[in-house]
Amino acid sequence: MFKKIVLVVFLLGIAASGFAQDILVSDIQIEGLNRVEKSKALAAIPIKPGDTVTLDQVDKAVHSIFALGRFDDVSAELTKVQGAKVLTFVIKELPLIRRVSFSGNDELADKKLRPLVKLRVPSLYSRAKVDESVREIKDAYAEDGYHAAKIVPELITDTKNEATLTFNITEGGKVLIREIKFVGNTVFDKGDLMKKIETKERWWLSWITDRGAYLEDTMDLDIERIKAAYHDAGYQDVKVKPAQVTLVKDDYLDIVIEIDEGPLYRVGDVKLSGDLMASEAELLKVVRLQTGNVFSRKVLHDSIEALTDLYADSGYAYANIVPVTKKDKNKLLIDLTLDIEQGSQVYIEKIKIHGNTKTRDKVIRREIPVTEGALYSARRVKSASRRVRNLGFFEEVNVTNKPGSDDEKTVLDVAVTEKPTGTFSVGLGYSSADKLMAQGSVSQDNFMGYGIKVDLSGSFGSVSNTYSLGVVDPHFLDTDWTLGGEVYKSAREYDDYDDHRLGGAIRAGHPVTRNSKAYLTYRYEQQEILNIASTVDPDDPWIQAEKSTLSSVTAEWVRNSTDFYQDPSTGGISKVSLEYAGLGGTENFVKTIAEHRHFFPLFWGTVFSIHGEVGYVVSTDDDDVSITEKFFLGGIRTIRGFKNREVGPTDAGGNYIGGEKMGYFNFEYLFPIYKDLGLKGVLFYDTGNAWSDDEQYFSDMRNSAGAGVRWQSPMGPLRFEWGYNLSPREGEKQSIFEFTIGKAF
Repeated sequence: MFKKIVLVVFLLGIAASGFAQDILVSDIQIEGLNRVEKSKALAAIPIKPGDTVTLDQVDKAVHSIFALGRFDDVSAELTKVQGAKVLTFVIKELPLIRRVSFSGNDELADKKLRPLVKLRVPSLYSRAKVDESVREIKDAYAEDGYHAAKIVPELITDTKNEATLTFNITEGGKVLIREIKFVGNTVFDKGDLMKKIETKERWWLSWITDRGAYLEDTMDLDIERIKAAYHDAGYQDVKVKPAQVTLVKDDYLDIVIEIDEGPLYRVGDVKLSGDLMASEAELLKVVRLQTGNVFSRKVLHDSIEALTDLYADSGYAYANIVPVTKKDKNKLLIDLTLDIEQGSQVYIEKIKIHGNTKTRDKVIRREIPVTEGALYSARRVKSASRRVRNLGFFEEVNVTNKPGSDDEKTVLDVAVTEKPTGTFSVGLGYSSADKLMAQGSVSQDNFMGYGIKVDLSGSFGSVSNTYSLGVVDPHFLDTDWTLGGEVYKSAREYDDYDDHRLGGAIRAGHPVTRNSKAYLTYRYEQQEILNIASTVDPDDPWIQAEKSTLSSVTAEWVRNSTDFYQDPSTGGISKVSLEYAGLGGTENFVKTIAEHRHFFPLFWGTVFSIHGEVGYVVSTDDDDVSITEKFFLGGIRTIRGFKNREVGPTDAGGNYIGGEKMGYFNFEYLFPIYKDLGLKGVLFYDTGNAWSDDEQYFSDMRNSAGAGVRWQSPMGPLRFEWGYNLSPREGEKQSIFEFTIGKAF
């Protein structure tokens, strides 16, 4: 339907004189009104009965009526009735929309499209609103990758001038980006620039990840990201044109981005001005931009941040540092002056915590290394954000400072968004040792909001059953002491024997440094070895059917400097433990284990991880070390590509007897697959072995490599990993596939 204004003027009796003659209007009539009141239409007409008008005035009257926005067509007719001239406006009203429907929409549901329609029901038809609705619907399809979608509105009107508006949609297929082409770039190649932007070209997993989808807003931000990359590289005059997006045969998109890089600028003179709390030379040591360096916006930002933190660590929480630059286009130099306004020294007036609907204030407050009334410290405030986040109770943690009651006071605002801390996790696995086994646990990391961890776990299978209950209070009686304990019972069938255990432990710990703790654990356990296989030589001392009692104490030191405990990307975790058994009981040994894992952040959000662990156990009496305390390697938690407990020394019959020594290393490269889902891929190389006491460490190393997928799922961490034995021996498989779901216990 098209809006039109038609002026039809029949000048009866004036044909010979043309249309230039003025017309005396005796009466004004309106025809065709149904829903609109006649008075409203007459009020819009600037002509009154008895007026002498021109055709131009009649034309303006038609436009005035149409401007009411209620009509589809307006025309004017001049008739002669008994000698009097009557001006009649013939009006066709817009149809009333009684219903809006959609046709052909499979990918987007009606409930998603309906809010995009600008016409409400009932309302008069509006072509402008229909056009706007079409654009909104088309944009919604484009956001989902359907750039070739076609939307055609159809209006069906009945005899009452009431209508149904239908949006006929032809969705087509998903249209992804085939190629992003950069023109004019010499400083960065295409690969470098692609790392800077979020928009990506399609790839073989696009059907899962939607990579290659084009979003206009994201592309606009990408243009700014490209500019920022050039600014960071010293090209301050760079110009990046808006992306040219071409839809090719409704099948894919091609994007061209033109870049005018401009010249490279370097740093000229660097000076400080304003409130200097130390000598200029001393403060300039913090500034990373030095004369002769490439002028980088990022380095400038980092310099300002470092200088601001330096002032903030001395209590100047609101220090303001303004960069003043002077560009010399002939010498291609930029002189820099950092003007400092330090303000007053600020003290923390109050620590305000909010957003914690379950977690008690004190659980959060004790992780904040500043107190009310203390001098403000930026370093400690940043540490507070990291420590509260590492509690693992919150999805978001924002620590900011806000103005206090006067200029020398600030309020530390700690805003948190809580997440569920109770978990139910399960695991399934199969191996020659454990056969088919199911694992499960129910845990609460923040019991009653006090930060106390309670964990009930068990594994149930054809060859093993394990039950355990543990409780840990990391701040016992609101002190820095950690106190916890557990009780457990297990029964496991191995190829050569059965191992039954019943025991418990109590553990206490205390911080040593900011990132480290020392623990002391007492463990009491009743053990029984039974059902030794007939293939085992009864005179072989490596295993004997017996009951034994273990009473031991373990000293352990743990240091964790990672950025985020649940998913680290930088920092390290170190553990050293020494267990002495012989405080009563029948077991007498000393066991030492040292372990370290380090994370190195790389490009594209990838992380390289190195993990190593070595151990040694020795008997402190004339008996051999019990089979229950020896080291058995192999499996997803030690050396992948080998079956569980099948890396280490064997007897003459090929039975794995465990080692008094062990050492293994894991090298992993982790990369994001779908960041929003927490889905990652991993490539790994493992090497290590377990040895008898008379063998040398790191002799006869076993090696494997492989790949896997890890997912921080709602059920807990999930791992699928495939290991390839690089040097299989007789009876060993070439590869092993393993997976776990949920927490390890």
